[in-house]
Amino acid sequence: MNRRMKMSREERAKQFMPFAALKGYSEALRKKEKKVVARIELSDDQKEMLDRKFHQIQVKDMVTVIYYEDSDYIEKIGMISKIDLDAKILKVVNTKIPFENIYDLNSEKTETMKYGC
Repeated sequence: MNRRMKMSREERAKQFMPFAALKGYSEALRKKEKKVVARIELSDDQKEMLDRKFHQIQVKDMVTVIYYEDSDYIEKIGMISKIDLDAKILKVVNTKIPFENIYDLNSEKTETMKYGC
C-alpha cells in the first residue's frame, strides 16, 4: 500500500527549478568581469624619455612603475630589487616587469629630470 501523498504538478516542477546556493553570487561575478584595456603604443618621444629614466635608476631606488599586464595597466610602487639588462626585466620588490610592458617609470631622480632641477 502506497502511503505517500501525490504531489501536484507545481510541487514536482519546483524540484527542477534553478537553485542559487549563494545569493548575490551572479551579481558579484558580473562586477568582477574583466574589462579588456587596449595596449597603448608609445611614441618615439615617449620611448626616448622612458629610456632616459631607465639610465637614471638604480637598485634600491623607490619607484612608481605603470606597466601593461593581463589586458590592463597596473601601478606598482616599491623598491627596485634588480635591473636585468640582458633579460630586459625590472624587478620591483618581487614583481618582474619586462621592459617592453613598462608605460611609465618615476622615481625621485626621474622627477628632478622632469622639472629640470
